Amino acid sequence: MKHKLSITILLVILFIVAQYVGLFVTKKYIKEELPYNIERPKLEPKTSFIPIFTMILIATFLAFILMKLNAIFLWRIWFFLSIIFTLSISFSTFIDQTLAFLLSIILAFYKVFRNNILIHNFTEMFVYGALAALLVPIISLFSVVILLILISIYDYIAVWKTRHMVKLAKFQSKIKIFAGLVIPYGKERAILGGGDIAFPLIFSGVALQKFGNIAFIVPLFTALSLFTLFYLAKKKKFYPAMPFITIGCFVSLLFIFIINKVYL
Repeated sequence: MKHKLSITILLVILFIVAQYVGLFVTKKYIKEELPYNIERPKLEPKTSFIPIFTMILIATFLAFILMKLNAIFLWRIWFFLSIIFTLSISFSTFIDQTLAFLLSIILAFYKVFRNNILIHNFTEMFVYGALAALLVPIISLFSVVILLILISIYDYIAVWKTRHMVKLAKFQSKIKIFAGLVIPYGKERAILGGGDIAFPLIFSGVALQKFGNIAFIVPLFTALSLFTLFYLAKKKKFYPAMPFITIGCFVSLLFIFIINKVYL
């Protein structure tokens, strides 16, 4: 097992919380307009996986360039603005937009410039719901399936072949600005990348949009897949999580199809 059982369970629980908070945010904005007059990208749902995957590659390339240049200040500013943007959208689900924006600034400051681990993980519960709310209405079920396959292949290559994602993860840990969950214990750190939270949430959101509330079972399958990965993984080694999580997504989709066939 990669981490102690208690740490693994805590990490999986935080993953589940992030999934359900994100689904709640996504459900609100599937039919409603986004706050602050934010407009979604104009994409064709059946082929939206192409520009989305392209944007992911570009963002990764830019992150890698910043790492190579050791441009820590620019990295912090990029991260800071991204956190304010996403938190403002998610918090607006629960509170007034102006208050949501002000709260987002305060939390983003403590997350990025004060490295408060509690605030870091708390904000991670809300960041990815905003991304799902932005993208889910413009992604079809076919597109999200293809997107997960592409991301899983890319994750495998980036972690086990080129290893550039490992270098990015180590760089983020070094400067204490990490996109994802972080649980320090002793001299170790249990981490889960932001993409490993965001992509299954986007899949869950698309399933919610197409099949209704039965999609709330999806995070249980993805959490089980994640736990399986950590259980089988060895210490001191990096693993691509998305292939495991994608399997959980697809098994949950099969389960939804069966339930719909039998009961509906």
